[in-house]
Amino acid sequence: MNAPLQIKHESLRIAGRKVEGCGSFEVRYPFTNEVIATVAKASVEDVRQALAIARKFRSGLSRYDRYRILMRTGEIIAARRNEIARGITLESGLCLKDSLYEVGRASDVLLFAANQALVDDGQVFSCDLTHHGKCRKVYTLREPLLGAISAITPFNHPLNQVIHKVAPAVATNNRVVLKPSEKTPLAAFVLADALYEAGLPPQMLSVVTGDPREIADELLTSPDVDLVTFTGGVPIGKYIAAKAVYKRQVLELGGNDPLIVMEDADLEEAAALAASGSYKNSGQRCTAVKRMLVHEKVADRFVELLVARTKAVKYGDPLDPATDMGTVIDEAAAMDFEARVNDALARGAQLLVGHQRRGALYAPTVIDRVTPDMNVVRTETFGPVSPVIRIRDIDEAIRVANSTAYGLSCAVCTNRLDYITRLVAELNVGTVNVREVPGYRLELTPFGGIKDSGLGHKEGVLEAMKSFTNVKTYSLPW
Repeated sequence: MNAPLQIKHESLRIAGRKVEGCGSFEVRYPFTNEVIATVAKASVEDVRQALAIARKFRSGLSRYDRYRILMRTGEIIAARRNEIARGITLESGLCLKDSLYEVGRASDVLLFAANQALVDDGQVFSCDLTHHGKCRKVYTLREPLLGAISAITPFNHPLNQVIHKVAPAVATNNRVVLKPSEKTPLAAFVLADALYEAGLPPQMLSVVTGDPREIADELLTSPDVDLVTFTGGVPIGKYIAAKAVYKRQVLELGGNDPLIVMEDADLEEAAALAASGSYKNSGQRCTAVKRMLVHEKVADRFVELLVARTKAVKYGDPLDPATDMGTVIDEAAAMDFEARVNDALARGAQLLVGHQRRGALYAPTVIDRVTPDMNVVRTETFGPVSPVIRIRDIDEAIRVANSTAYGLSCAVCTNRLDYITRLVAELNVGTVNVREVPGYRLELTPFGGIKDSGLGHKEGVLEAMKSFTNVKTYSLPW
């Protein structure tokens, strides 16, 4: 460990003001289970106050003002890159390599949001297009929502999940009340303080933390809320959809993303994508490779290459700069992966490497001869497990890929245009990446799924900015 752990305390940020709430909770370092911070718990009244302030405030920031605030925030975060990355590692157990990458991604989000704040998003329509038209023009403009945005984020990307909601909101002059995961709340405070330092009016962002069972309903049902944006698991997402009645909802839920490896694939490339897609971020990504559908003609060689790459992954102490993979979020999560793999092995799957657990540390694991009905691939396994399903042809690949309740992303390893054309057309997912991991995207581009992976509304800076605004139409007689 680079330095001894020091327990810090974080207060709520209600319109920039530090508030102690109604008690506190502990944040622990998953690798050792040591307490690294205590964090204030918000009461329902704290949440109501934050939402009321947000709804009442009307920002006078120009497009250039918003651009400068977002760019300055990016500069602040970049200057504190190593410090912030270490904090992410301590609260999440992600290795420093992954945390440093996350801080870099956060800077990208801020850059794209800043640039989009400068874009004139209106449209112009001439009205003399038909025989009964008039000599008028119809114009549109995008305005911020009247009420607040409730933003609820998960543990797996403590900074980037937060920034993907807050940056587009700032770019569109909206006001946000943010509830980060109680497991990883510290990065959200870092971002909020950086935005305040960069000049963001504090009424535009509040951070409330605590037990979601106590405060979440207020974030969903308050009359001061116009939109709920949530990233997380399917059960909570469906609860939000049912509870936040007649409010705009952007729900980015789970994934069960396949990597499809056809018989003509470059197997070295496919194995590299499989390992990276399975183990980066300790496998805790909605777009991680969760299933590998491999043509039976090349499966033996693919598995051999994947096992070699898996054995080369250095896992362990997340604060060691040489570590390739740290822990998962807590011991309960690691025990869940262990149980899922045990179930698959009991039903005929073959363990090739890994499947060792110590607390929240779970070894990168490859299991072969998995069948689509096994729970390890039928539902989302949110950790560093690589299950291999052998398929006979393109028809079976499509059928198995579409057989789960999820529809987020997919990766395809083939050079055959006929295969690519069918897979893009017939896979029921939001994204198909050819010769790349399922999660590849720009922070600007549309991202989101269908079926149990979401309602079809997209994230990514550009689509989030659209979701976070109302379109007003007006016309003039010339």
